[in-house]
Amino acid sequence: MAHHLAPEIPTRLLMWQRVREYAVPPSMIETATARRGVGDWAGACAAARVDVDLDLRVVRDRHGTDLIHRLRADLRRLAPDLLRWHMPRIAPDGRLRPGLTVCLARYPQPGSSALQLVVRTPPARADAGQRISLALWEGTGEGSPGRRPPAHPHPHPERRFRLDLHRHLWDSGRCGELAWRCGARGETCAPPDPSPPAGPPPGHDCVWAVQRWAAEAELLLRAEGRTRAAFTVRLGARSRAVLELVAPDDSHVPTFRPLRETLPPQETAALPVLPEAAARALPDLELLRAGLITPGRLHPLVAPALAAYGREPVAAIASEPGDPHRVECRGEVHRIALRDGVLTAVDHDPAQLRREELLVALGGPALPCLRAIDAVHRNPEALPAVRERLGHGDVAGALTVVEGLLGPGAVLRDGPLRTELESAAARRVDHGLFRSGLVAEHPAAGTAGGGNGPGGRHGEPDHRPRVDRHTPDAIRVRRGHRNRPRMCLPG
Repeated sequence: MAHHLAPEIPTRLLMWQRVREYAVPPSMIETATARRGVGDWAGACAAARVDVDLDLRVVRDRHGTDLIHRLRADLRRLAPDLLRWHMPRIAPDGRLRPGLTVCLARYPQPGSSALQLVVRTPPARADAGQRISLALWEGTGEGSPGRRPPAHPHPHPERRFRLDLHRHLWDSGRCGELAWRCGARGETCAPPDPSPPAGPPPGHDCVWAVQRWAAEAELLLRAEGRTRAAFTVRLGARSRAVLELVAPDDSHVPTFRPLRETLPPQETAALPVLPEAAARALPDLELLRAGLITPGRLHPLVAPALAAYGREPVAAIASEPGDPHRVECRGEVHRIALRDGVLTAVDHDPAQLRREELLVALGGPALPCLRAIDAVHRNPEALPAVRERLGHGDVAGALTVVEGLLGPGAVLRDGPLRTELESAAARRVDHGLFRSGLVAEHPAAGTAGGGNGPGGRHGEPDHRPRVDRHTPDAIRVRRGHRNRPRMCLPG
């Protein structure tokens, strides 16, 4: 009898499956939706772990009431939990792409650069809690009207991840556009090979929404003030496709084709870039078609648009039968359960348990029930789920899992579980230092090159960190001042 092997699931889809399960928990969606429903956009942002780095009163005083009306309308329509659902992520853990600035909306101003409502992710060294921040970027610096946000490594909005052309990914009033904007009614395929070096790199398993490129490029060029021009699609770290939007006449649907002439690298870099949200297929659509998720587990604002494109879920591999709360102890099967908020051996007398614990403290052998309880405290089977929740910033969800397993009155013992919780607490301190601007060492001290990277000389007393664009202004001014004391070498 021939064995039929199940098709191998791409690693990228497995990553997105974990992201959809842990990154935006249902409790966050429920709370943020309730706050948004009563008009409390700031409360919705707080529920979705979004820090607001703008002051509407200062914006009104600086830019007038017309802008503040448009900004308030966008903030009321903003679904921060939906924004977090669609934010760019990186492999292999599926965490938010660090150090990123994404444009949500633009507000053109006569005689000045357009203001932009942006959302930012912290750098990798301060990504605990996976918090993001909301600010108004004026195009002249890092500042936000009314508040001073922490120094960001990339304050300028990133062209590859702009969402001002894809409001359906964060605007609660335009979620109905998701089905046709993500190409759900068409087919996705690999990108064309416009030139030999521009194809996708070997082993590239991304799915591209090629059938939407022409329409999305038309929106992109129109936003840039152009009608027919060339644009680029980033296929990989060192691979770009340079395409041209063409149409026989104004009554025909535009199409794209590879650019006939070869442009210099400087001109290619200056061309408009098709955003990632338009170039790639929507992960939710891929998960539905692969049977890795059901429409009921999608975001409530995403599920109605994609419910018709799912299939039967893939059956999970059945685990070995066994009950972790039943232990064979002294020839009998004993139960382990929560009693008075603590995990305990139910079938043992409390006085006997106290005597056995004292015997263990004196170096004696422990009962199998006590060994099982100790193992659950140190390294429970739910540790991967706890680790995933902590990695995505869901501390409340992780503690709920721990309390449901060990009880709210449990005292953690040394082991992997306690290490994960302590590490999460330490990372939250690092994020707090980043938000307040109190950093123990400036960012240049951890960069590669000049002896500042791992294994460099940054720990030696005579080492002076390299001054670059990441160096804080205070250190840069002090290092460049002529009157600062200098060491003189003996003659």
